[in-house]
Amino acid sequence: MKKAVAKTIWEYLALTVAAFIFAFAWEGFMIPNGMSAGGMMGLCTVIQYATGGLIQASVSYIVINAVLILAAVLLMGIGFGFKTIYCIAMSSLAMSLIASTPALHSVQGQFFYVRETLVIPVLAGVLEATGIGLILRYGGSTGGTDIVALMVNKYWPIQLSKVFFYSDFVIICLILFLPEKSFADMIYGLIEIVVFTMFIDTIVGGRRSSYQLLVFSDKYEAIADHIINNMDRGVTLLKAQGWFTKKDRNVLLILITQKQFPTLSKVIKDLDPKAFISVTNTHNVFGEGFDEIKAGLSPKKKKEKADES
Repeated sequence: MKKAVAKTIWEYLALTVAAFIFAFAWEGFMIPNGMSAGGMMGLCTVIQYATGGLIQASVSYIVINAVLILAAVLLMGIGFGFKTIYCIAMSSLAMSLIASTPALHSVQGQFFYVRETLVIPVLAGVLEATGIGLILRYGGSTGGTDIVALMVNKYWPIQLSKVFFYSDFVIICLILFLPEKSFADMIYGLIEIVVFTMFIDTIVGGRRSSYQLLVFSDKYEAIADHIINNMDRGVTLLKAQGWFTKKDRNVLLILITQKQFPTLSKVIKDLDPKAFISVTNTHNVFGEGFDEIKAGLSPKKKKEKADES
């Protein structure tokens, strides 16, 4: 019991620190220098700049996420864990605290001031990747465009990576509609996204990637049942033979999304501390529950062609 409590406390402590790192990337570096990027925070910064600071990014961030979560629950029945809600609330609180603390801003006269403007989005990208990477590793989420992607993919089977790309691109371009912004400001946003995407791979494998797992465990039935019943994923049972022992054994082949990996790894460890797991990072998984396979005509065009014939 004490071990479980200590584990929970550690996880939420890590999520809290991660939320502050994520917030620091924006309120410490990007926003004080009038920069924006992709994702929900990019949209919130555009709103802040467009309203002359009347609507702070920390406020619009939690309001928009609350609306998205409510819409996802009411319209599609998508459930959200307490960790996701906690991370969204904590990130908003952290942004408010950092925004009201000038000593943490990367501006002239302060400790975190950076003379080279081009370095600012690079540092912000590294910090944001670290914060979000840790949040995902401990089973949380910052919501935003992830929720939008879930809703879009529910009714329109477009690749999730395209949803992220299109939303990020549109949000970055919004900065050009502000009279005081220029093309250079959009480039800074692109730099931040590139750095974020590259660096998060080293933290948690990238928010848009998937994992292929080979699990060697005597508790394979319990593990497989948990995946089927609680994670809405399929499992394939492979027959194998240990060459040294010459004994037959069962191996689980599992394909999961990157966000599900931290949860599953904890479950496997709890069920069988001696389990052997081989993890392969894969960026192209097509089929039910993942991206739609893209080959030949779209389903709509196939139907039209069939009707014509």
